[in-house]
Amino acid sequence: MSKAALKQAYIDNLFYIQGRFREVATPHDLYMAAAYTVRDRLLARWVKSAQAFKTNHARTVCYLSAEFLLGPHLANNLVNLGITKIAQESAADLELDFATILEEEEEPGLGNGGLGRLAACFMDSLATLCIPAIGYGIRYEFGIFDQRIENGWQVEKSDTWLRNGNPWEIPRPKICFPVNYGGYTEQYRHANGTLRRRWIPAQEINGVAYDTPILGYGVGNVNLLRLWKAEASQSFDFQAFNVGDYYGAVHAKIEAETISKVLYPNDEPEIGKELRLKQQFFFVSCSIQDMIRLHLHTVGALDSFAQKFAAQLNDTHPALAVAELLRLLIDVHDMNWEAAWNITRNTFSYTNHTLLPEALETWPVQLFERLLPRHLEMIYAINQQFLDEVRTRFLHDEERIARMSLIAEGEQRRVRMANLAVVGSQAVNGVAALHSELVKTTLLKDFYELWPEKFHNVTNGVSPRRFIVVSNPRLAELITEVCGSDDWIQDLTLLRQLEPYATDPAFQQRWRNVKTAAKCDFAQWLLLQTGIQLDPQALFDVQAKRLHEYKRQHLNVLHIIRLYQRIKQEPNIEVVPRAFIFGGKAAPGYYLAKLIIKLINAVAEVINHDPQIEGRIRVAFMPDFNVKNGQRLYPAADLSEQISLAGKEASGTGNMKFSMNGALTIGTLDGANVEIREEVGAENFFLFGMTADEVQRKQAAGYHPWEVYQNDPELKADIDLINSGVFSHGDSALFRPLTDHLVNHDPFMVLADYRAYLTCQERVSAAYRDASNWDRMAILNVARMGKFSSDRAIAEYAQQIWQVAPVAV
Repeated sequence: MSKAALKQAYIDNLFYIQGRFREVATPHDLYMAAAYTVRDRLLARWVKSAQAFKTNHARTVCYLSAEFLLGPHLANNLVNLGITKIAQESAADLELDFATILEEEEEPGLGNGGLGRLAACFMDSLATLCIPAIGYGIRYEFGIFDQRIENGWQVEKSDTWLRNGNPWEIPRPKICFPVNYGGYTEQYRHANGTLRRRWIPAQEINGVAYDTPILGYGVGNVNLLRLWKAEASQSFDFQAFNVGDYYGAVHAKIEAETISKVLYPNDEPEIGKELRLKQQFFFVSCSIQDMIRLHLHTVGALDSFAQKFAAQLNDTHPALAVAELLRLLIDVHDMNWEAAWNITRNTFSYTNHTLLPEALETWPVQLFERLLPRHLEMIYAINQQFLDEVRTRFLHDEERIARMSLIAEGEQRRVRMANLAVVGSQAVNGVAALHSELVKTTLLKDFYELWPEKFHNVTNGVSPRRFIVVSNPRLAELITEVCGSDDWIQDLTLLRQLEPYATDPAFQQRWRNVKTAAKCDFAQWLLLQTGIQLDPQALFDVQAKRLHEYKRQHLNVLHIIRLYQRIKQEPNIEVVPRAFIFGGKAAPGYYLAKLIIKLINAVAEVINHDPQIEGRIRVAFMPDFNVKNGQRLYPAADLSEQISLAGKEASGTGNMKFSMNGALTIGTLDGANVEIREEVGAENFFLFGMTADEVQRKQAAGYHPWEVYQNDPELKADIDLINSGVFSHGDSALFRPLTDHLVNHDPFMVLADYRAYLTCQERVSAAYRDASNWDRMAILNVARMGKFSSDRAIAEYAQQIWQVAPVAV
């Protein structure tokens, strides 16, 4: 860990692994040498951790997630090793540009957004809290697409994150499991004389493990992220090749590898359904087989499997694990139904991440039967036993039975994965207090009435290592100085020590300097990316998250248009200078979300080039929002837009990242906003809009957006301006699908909250004019964000749901 050792290791890795000397090394060579130097220091801890966990027979958390949005590894690992400063000094001694080396790292885009990023934060916290854990997922060859903006439209480019290699992973070709699809089942007589069923599959592929070490902060513990790559069981068919069928010779390889080829974007309702089901089964089958292998190797008989492993289903994507563990225990390991089902139910827990019923996965029975015939039989058997329990509890309530069944009847019968996850788990949790309450009272009400003891709340959290220390080193340094140590990095509640300084003018000035420096850095980067120049003295008003109607980016746009119209009507009106910054990707097949991106860019083009505006408002769309770019943005934001319709966002984690970096929140009482407001104080949060109850009542009474549009002259003028073609070079039809949808349907009640939002934005402007008071509010926001560390969330999972104890290495 000494500077001399790091410098020598770096030179050795550049020479012996990259085969380069300093004068001819490319920027990529310089980065790879740095990555291997740091990885070497992880591996010693990793081996010790594995030995300690094996010796202790430690209960292990298995976090099953279809997405892990890890972000760049190098800076985070330097922080967790505690050698960032030594690494910077070593780079300076070697005449290397430390920032350029960090910038060279390619981000693994193995997630769509919040779900995958949460999984990554949780892996960081599991290791930091010394809880033995394995993260299981898919090693997608192509991650979430890279986003380019061309003529204002989103254009998707392949995310070829593996093209230059990945120094952080270790291939494990010997850890390889068969995964089967298709075929049929048949009855046979077992050796013990009983009649049994077995699966005769039509296709077999292999899942090969790729391991990435996940280091905890300031501890010796390293956990394992194991991602599976699909490979053909036989890569080359010589017989086909010999008769001239060159395509057929490699067809099996191509077909098998397709399964881990690409990450499907969210909100793609039908495209790729079959491939997605194959992907989900692929990674849960490999993971469960691996867990069984580890148990047999370290513990022995499978009777104690549920005592060895606590498996968390991160949303419904891994819910097939319930049927797969049951199948393996019965069909492969000769367990009886009762014992196997008891183990299965006590192994899994399920996290629900959505309140949108259409986002709860279901699969056509016909597709399920064709791909996974044995699993469908298992699900039918689980369902029969479960519905018998429901009938006994709720006599003659056939409607309830229909709602709770694992099979949705109808024109197309479908398998309900959320129902399977609930029935097959010992615990179910939501991810914010409001969300968990709505899960119990609406989404999974029937299940809550049957098993209230199963339901929990664990409010999400984010990693302070990634989202303060790595993202905002100036702020981290200031906090450490005030707190007297860096202990807050492991215990975020210590940020409360900032509170007495909130009204100190000298500290406020230092705070403002940190914020201004971050804004300057971001403005410089954005100028290079987009050509749009922002004034760092302006209020940076930011909405960065996945593009979706329920997140209501178009409500934000209507406010911008309102400000624009006011300035045009009264050129001398005083307004607080604002830079409106948007970021986020829309699913490629989600037309309205992509049209919102086009509208944002169209409004930016007009406003930014209007001399009458004179820079009082600027609008920018930040391309390719991801973890790496988010790290540039969170420290720079003054105002965080969390404006989803109340009752739609499960939690949100962007709200936490912005607030931890000193941005004030404008938001509805939705998701974790509710708890953020409770923690930071209502007076330090800009609240507007209907509550979830008010939304439900208004929808039940009949919501008529056309009437709202007609009765609010400013709203009507804003929508009419879009329809006039001002923002579309005279094309009055371009944005009609969006405006017509708002005026005639408005499923997420943008128009209903428009007036309250505008009024609240006036409060924001008034607050920003008083710089000292704004700084006070921002300091208090950071000081009171301790609850929203992922360390706290993982400690609650460990105690309430998993019953696991730390094993310090």
